[in-house]
Amino acid sequence: MGYRGGRCGAARGGRAHARPRRAAVRLWQAGVSQHRLRRDRRLRTRPAEAVSAMTLTHLDRLEAESIHIIREVAAVADKPVMLYSVGKDSAVMLHLARKAFYPAPPPFPLLHVDTTWKFRAMYDLRDKAARDAGMELLVHRNPDALAQGINPFDHGALHTDMWKTEGLKQALDLHGFDAAFGGARRDEEKSRAKERIFSFRTATHRWDPKAQRPELWHLYNARHARGESMRVFPISNWTELDVWQYIAREGIEIVPLYFAAKRPTVERDGLILMVDDERFPLAPGEVPVDRSIRFRTLGCYPLTGAVESEAATLNDVIREMLLTTTSERQGRAIDKDAGASMEQKKQQGYF
Repeated sequence: MGYRGGRCGAARGGRAHARPRRAAVRLWQAGVSQHRLRRDRRLRTRPAEAVSAMTLTHLDRLEAESIHIIREVAAVADKPVMLYSVGKDSAVMLHLARKAFYPAPPPFPLLHVDTTWKFRAMYDLRDKAARDAGMELLVHRNPDALAQGINPFDHGALHTDMWKTEGLKQALDLHGFDAAFGGARRDEEKSRAKERIFSFRTATHRWDPKAQRPELWHLYNARHARGESMRVFPISNWTELDVWQYIAREGIEIVPLYFAAKRPTVERDGLILMVDDERFPLAPGEVPVDRSIRFRTLGCYPLTGAVESEAATLNDVIREMLLTTTSERQGRAIDKDAGASMEQKKQQGYF
């Protein structure tokens, strides 16, 4: 009485119940229970035995490649570090690093090169993300730029050179890091499209695009002489759409500025700039106008243009990405100061 197994179960339509039981047995034989698959799903990678019986999606393959790269660097580098700019690409890269070493925290710190001109919302998320990941957060500000009062309004390209390029080189030398993870992607910009995943730098942090190493069959040569270093880009093969779809799938927390909302703005040199704090100097007669805007990329707020948008949710953003015909870096003022400006900056040590 009440017994539903064996023949009795089959006689009562047990076939419908047998299928999930057989599936559970197969998972148990593979060493994985359904309970373990559900628990902490966002940070767990699929077991090899289970993956072999599945068809990987496009995002699964990108995720697996990125995790492989992160683990490879952790294994061969003497002192790696993960650059964390608080943007969407950094958020994805940090999430991948947490997955790569779960349940332990990643075996390297986060490094934020602070220009003091980031959006306030970025600073709010920066410290929280580091705490949630259980990782040490190193913050470096270029003391020379700070002493000279270098800012994006009065000093133009010098602001990027001093705060970002020189600041990063100072931080890497100060802590002795020989490998730095970055969130750059090939589809962002033409000079990044030709840069290898393992990008080697001289002792002075210079990059030579003509002296790059081959990366055939996903084999990476991480050897370097004393004093040299490498920049490593785990999500180099991802597109902007891939990043957004992965954020939606994994539930990754990102800065709210990526979603549309009414914000105070002014228009200058073809860019819609957000007035983020009292340091923003208004021209005579210039009055901030509230617009429904969002950002596709984030940096120093006086140098980062917004786009007018109504995309207030992840699904809205993804739909917008499917229809857009412009580059996400069209809003970056630093990309417009010379024809090959990004490549020149990278040769000098930029991200």
